[in-house]
Amino acid sequence: MPAPQRLGQPLLLIGLLVFAGGARILAAVFRDLEATMTFKRLTVVLLACLTLSACGGVDPNSPLGQRKAIFKQMLKTGEDLGGMLRGRIPFDGAKFAEGAVKLDALSHEPWKHFPSVREEDHTSAKDDVWQKQAQFQQLARNLETATGELVTASQVQPYKASNLGPAVQKVEDACSACHKQFRDH
Repeated sequence: MPAPQRLGQPLLLIGLLVFAGGARILAAVFRDLEATMTFKRLTVVLLACLTLSACGGVDPNSPLGQRKAIFKQMLKTGEDLGGMLRGRIPFDGAKFAEGAVKLDALSHEPWKHFPSVREEDHTSAKDDVWQKQAQFQQLARNLETATGELVTASQVQPYKASNLGPAVQKVEDACSACHKQFRDH
């Protein structure tokens, strides 16, 4: 079919719609087409914004990323131990002892990922971490001592909440003492 005839058919259809009172239908079609295009544009803009915001995450290899990962592991492990003692998780003595050893090992790790000078990244650490290093390091050693005592308590069998509870509480108190002074909530 020649090009002028192909072009003429849609124009003829539009003319018939307009002539037959289809102006409303034609207007609705164009409104739907405009709404669809607007939706597509907004979707593209939203996806671009989401992509750019994802770029602002913490580098997992940075000191901040490293210590955040360690603190998250410590939190998870500590919550599991506390959960076993408080009945949220079924108590398993062997798993408790393994968790205590894991928490003790983790408790020695985050401190080496605090650089000597505060980094520019947004962090939950207060400026006091760098201004009061001796006190910060003392609280770190207190946590390490508490987790070591938890390991010792978890080796005593038969396992009893009366033996393990105070040791877990001492670890939780050591975490809390440091957070109160050096963490910006």
